[in-house]
Amino acid sequence: MTRSSGSNPSSPPPPPLVDIETGPVDDEDKFDDPFDIATTKNASTHTLRRWRQAALVLNASRRFRYTLDLRKNEDQEKRRRMIRSHAQVIRAALLFKLAGQRALVLETTVAPPSPSGGYGIALEQLVSMTRDHNITALLQYGGVKGLSEMLKTDPERGVPGDDTELSNRRITFGSNTYPVKPGRSFLRFIWEALKDLTLIILIVAAAVSLVLGIKTEGFKEGWYDGGSITFAVLLVIFVTATSDYRQSLQFQNLNAEKRNIQIEITRGGRREKVSIYDVVVGDVIPLNIGDQVPADGLLIKGHSLAIDESSMTGESKIVHKDQKAPFLMSGCKVADGAGTMLVTSVGINTEWGLLMASISEDTGEETPLQVRLNGVATFIGIVGLSVALLVLAVLLARFFTGNSKNPDGTVQFVRGDTSASEAINDVIKIFTAAVTIVVVAVPEGLPLAVTLTLAYSMKKMMADKALVRRLSACETMGSATTICSDKTGTLTLNQMTVVEAYVGQKKIDPPEDGLQYHTTVASLLNEGIAQNTAGSVFSSKDGTCLEVSGSPTEKAILQWGVKIGMNFDVVRSQSVLLYVSAFNSSKKRGGVALRGLDDSKVRIHWKGAAEIVLASCREYLDADGSLHPTDKDMVYFKRAIEEMAARTLRCVAIAYRNYDIDDVPVDEAQLAEWKLPEDDLILLAIVGIKDPCRPGVKNAVKVCTDAGVKVRMVTGDNIQTAKAIAMECGILASGEDATEPIIIEGKTFHEYSEKEREHASKQILVMGRSSPSHKLLLVQTLRKLGEVVAVTGDGTNDAPALHEADIGLAMGIQGTEVAKESSDVIILDDNFASVVKVVRWGRSVYANIQKFIQFQLTVNVAALVINVVAAVSSGEVPLNTVQLLWVNLIMDTLGALALATEPPTDHLMHRSPVGRREPLVTNIMWRNLIIQALYQVAILLVLNFRGTDILNLKKDARGHAVKNTLIFNTFVLCQIFNEFNARKPEEVNVFSGVTKNRIFMGIIGITFMLQVVIIQFLGKFTSTVRIGWNLWVVSFVIGILSWPLAMVGKLIPVPRTPLARVFSKPYQRCIASRNRR
Repeated sequence: MTRSSGSNPSSPPPPPLVDIETGPVDDEDKFDDPFDIATTKNASTHTLRRWRQAALVLNASRRFRYTLDLRKNEDQEKRRRMIRSHAQVIRAALLFKLAGQRALVLETTVAPPSPSGGYGIALEQLVSMTRDHNITALLQYGGVKGLSEMLKTDPERGVPGDDTELSNRRITFGSNTYPVKPGRSFLRFIWEALKDLTLIILIVAAAVSLVLGIKTEGFKEGWYDGGSITFAVLLVIFVTATSDYRQSLQFQNLNAEKRNIQIEITRGGRREKVSIYDVVVGDVIPLNIGDQVPADGLLIKGHSLAIDESSMTGESKIVHKDQKAPFLMSGCKVADGAGTMLVTSVGINTEWGLLMASISEDTGEETPLQVRLNGVATFIGIVGLSVALLVLAVLLARFFTGNSKNPDGTVQFVRGDTSASEAINDVIKIFTAAVTIVVVAVPEGLPLAVTLTLAYSMKKMMADKALVRRLSACETMGSATTICSDKTGTLTLNQMTVVEAYVGQKKIDPPEDGLQYHTTVASLLNEGIAQNTAGSVFSSKDGTCLEVSGSPTEKAILQWGVKIGMNFDVVRSQSVLLYVSAFNSSKKRGGVALRGLDDSKVRIHWKGAAEIVLASCREYLDADGSLHPTDKDMVYFKRAIEEMAARTLRCVAIAYRNYDIDDVPVDEAQLAEWKLPEDDLILLAIVGIKDPCRPGVKNAVKVCTDAGVKVRMVTGDNIQTAKAIAMECGILASGEDATEPIIIEGKTFHEYSEKEREHASKQILVMGRSSPSHKLLLVQTLRKLGEVVAVTGDGTNDAPALHEADIGLAMGIQGTEVAKESSDVIILDDNFASVVKVVRWGRSVYANIQKFIQFQLTVNVAALVINVVAAVSSGEVPLNTVQLLWVNLIMDTLGALALATEPPTDHLMHRSPVGRREPLVTNIMWRNLIIQALYQVAILLVLNFRGTDILNLKKDARGHAVKNTLIFNTFVLCQIFNEFNARKPEEVNVFSGVTKNRIFMGIIGITFMLQVVIIQFLGKFTSTVRIGWNLWVVSFVIGILSWPLAMVGKLIPVPRTPLARVFSKPYQRCIASRNRR
C-alpha cells in the first residue's frame, strides 16, 4: 500500500492524478455521493401482508398458491440490500481513497498481466480490475488500447467473430450467463399441497379409521374405509401438485424469455444483433439511449454518455462516463448520449451476475383478480365451515340419541351395548363427512383457475407475438377502454424508403438522380448523412453488396445517401467527431460537431423534423451550390413539407452551419455541458420517407371500435402526416373529422387549462408533434376521467407514460430496454394487430374465470344443500367422504383446467369492456347457477327420499346402496354436462366451438371414463355398487336435461343493476341517514 505524502514530510509529493488518455485530472473533479440511495416504489411488505391476512381464513396453503410469499420476499430484499451495500462500500472506499490521496500513484504494486488461453491477460486480473474500478491497473495494462491488444480485439472492428474464436473466449473468460436458482421441485409442490389443513385432518381421520376398522372387522374388510379416504386424499394432492408444478415450469420459461435481450454488437467490422447470452469478453458494443449495458466493461469512446446505475449502486443520480470514469456495470441503463464499450467481464464475473445468481425466481405475483377471488373464497369458506359445523352437530346429536341407523335398519349407537371402538369409528366417519363438506365447499380451485388461465393465456400470447412481463396485465387489458398508439412501426410497417427529396428548390424524383448536384452540395450532404447518424454502412459477409444498420429512419436516409454516391467509410474518415447531441423524441432532432482532418474548420450538422429544423435555417444551399436566404422561399418549403405529409410521407430536414473552433470547449467536462448551437443553419435537403400502413391495421382498429375500445394515435410526426395515416388506418373516418380537438398538436394540448384538457381528451383521436411529456399528460388526463388506458411506446422517454398507463405496451423490435422495463407487455412484432390480440386474451382471461366461478358455485350449492338436508332429516349424508373428494377433484383441478383453457371468441370483441368495479358474479351467472343448482337439488333430494319407491328397490337387498350409488352417479354426471353450460354463460348454443378445444373434450372424456371405473370396479373404496345399464340411462337423462333447461333459462331476462348493489342499497341508505344525524 503506497503511503500518502502527508505521512512522510521528506518524501516527494505524489504525481498528479493521471487520466487514461487525456493526461492530468483537474483537482476540482468531484465524485457523486455513493450513499444517495434511491427509494423503491414497490408496495411495502406490511401492506401486502394485510392483504393476505384479510383473505386467510380457510385452506390458505392451496388457495394462495402462486401468491406472494412475503417472508421469501423479505429475505430476497435483504440479500439485494446486502449485495448493493457491499458494492456501495467498495465504491465508497475507492472514492474515499482517491479523495484522500488526490493522486494515482503509478508505482502501486499491480501484478503484471498473466497470459491465459492465448490472450495477454488472465480472467482474475480482468475481473479484479473491473469490479474494483481500478484505474491504476488499467493504466499499467496500457489503457483501453493496451487492454484491447491483450484481448486480441480491435476497438473499431471488434473481435473476428468466427465460431472457434468465440468458443475459445467463452472457455477462457466465461459465458454471459449466470446460474439461476432452480425453481421449486415437484416434491416441494407435494409438500405444499400436504400442508393443506383440511387434507391433514382427513389423513389423520383416515389413519384412525384404518386402525379401528382393521381391529373390528379384520384386515380383509376393515381397511377399505380408511384406505379409500387415504388414497383419495393422496390423489388430490398428486393432481394438485402436478398441475402447480407444470404452471411453475411454464412461468420459468416465460421469465427466461424476458431475460433474453437482443443487442447490437460489432464483430469483424459488421454490426449484427445477437442474444445477450452470446456476448463474450473482447466484444465491442455500441451504446445508445435506452440500451442496457450487457456486461461489465470499459468505455472506448463516448459523447455525453450518461448511465443510470441505480439498479446496481442504489444511487439515484445519473453518472456521466468519460475517460476519467470509464468503467461500465452490466444491468445499468444508458440515460443519455452515445458511446462504445469494450467487454471485460461477463456472466457470473460481473456485479450484475452475482446479484442475479443470488436471487431466485419469483413466479408468485399476485394479480388484482386473485385478490378479489380471495375475498370470494373467504366468504364461501365461512359459509362452508358453518354448514359443516351444523352437519357435524346434527349427526353427532342423532348418533348419541340413537336416531342414526345402519343400512340394515339397526340402531347405530345403543348406550351400554355399542363398544367404544365401534362408537369411535362411527364418530370418526361423521367427523370426516363434515370435514369433507369443508373441502368441497371451499372454492380452492378459484386461485388455481386464475393461475391456469393466466399461464395458458401467456403461452398462447407468445404465439401471438406478445410477451407478458406482468401477470396483472393479462386481466387488466380486458378492461381497456382506450389505446394510445404510436404511429411508426405500430400502425405502419417501419420499412422506410426515401421516395422524394428537395435540394434547394430542386425536386429530386426519383431520389437516385444525384449526379446533378454541385460538388459542394454533394460533399456537405454526404458528410451530414454519414456523420450525423448512429447507423453504419458495411459490406455483407460475402462482399457482394452493402448492408445498412441503424433505426428505420436512419437506414432509409443512409440507403438514399449510398444511392446518390456517398462512400460511408471515406466520408467518416475525413473528419473527427467533437460532440454528439443524440436524437430524442422530445427535441425531435439530433446533431453533431465535427472537425476536418485537413483543416481546422468545424461544422455542425443537424437532422430532424422538417418544420422544426427549417425554422432554425436562415439560408438554404441550392442544387447548383449557391446560397439563398430562406425568408423569401419559406412558403415554398412549407408547402413542399405539407404536400409530402399529406401523402403520408415522414419529412426530415438536413442542415448545417460553420462554427469557429475557438468557441468549441476543449475540456472534456465543459464539452459535456456544452449545448450544440442550433440556430443560423443552412438547409441542405428535405427528404420525404414513405412508411406504408400495416396490412390488417384498418380491420384491427374496427375490431377495437366494435369492442368499445377507442384507438388514439399519438405520434411525433407532422400533423398532416398523422392525419393522412389516421385516415388510412381507419382511426379518422373522413377529412371532416380532422378538426380540433379531434386532431391536435401536443403543444396545443399542453397549453390547455386542466378543464380544457379533460374536455378535449374525450374527443382526441390524433395527437401530432407529440413529445413524451405530452403523451404522459394525455394518459394522466384520461385516467383521471376513469378510462382504463393502454399505451404503446418504444423510446426511453416513453417510459413515464408506459409506467403511468394501466397497461404499458413496449415494442419488441424498436423498443429500448428502458421502455421494455417500464412496460407490462412487450409486442414482439411491433404490430398494432398484436395489441388487439392482447385485448382479446385479456377479455378471455376474465371470461374464463367467470365460467369457472359459475360452474364451481353450482357444485358448491348443490352439494351443501343435499348433504345438509339429508343429514338433518335422516341422519346420514348421501355423498360420503371419498365421493365428495372425487367431486372436489373434478370441480377444482379438472374443472379449472377444462374451463380455464377456453380460447377467446369473436363474441368477446362485440361487447363493452368489463368495468373495474363490475362484480365477478354477474346477474347472468346468478341466473344460470341458481337454475342448475335448484334442478340438481330437487332431483337428488327426490332420489334420496323417494328413490327406493320410484325405482322399486324395496325388495332388493342392495336397495339402499343402489339408491346412494345412483345419487352419486347422477350428481357427477350433472357436473360433467353442466361444464358444457358453463362454457357459454350468455349463449344459447353451448356447443359452439367445443370440438376446437381439445383440452376440454379430453378432460370431459377422462372424467367420464374414471366415473365408469369408480362405479363398476371400485365400489369397495367408494361405498358404491355396480348398477345396470338402465340406471346409467337414468343418470344420463337427468344429466342431459340440464342442457335444454339451461337454454330455456337463458331466455329469462335479468336486471342490468348487479344484485350486489341492489341488496346493498338499504344498507347504504341506513349509513347515509346515520351520517346525516
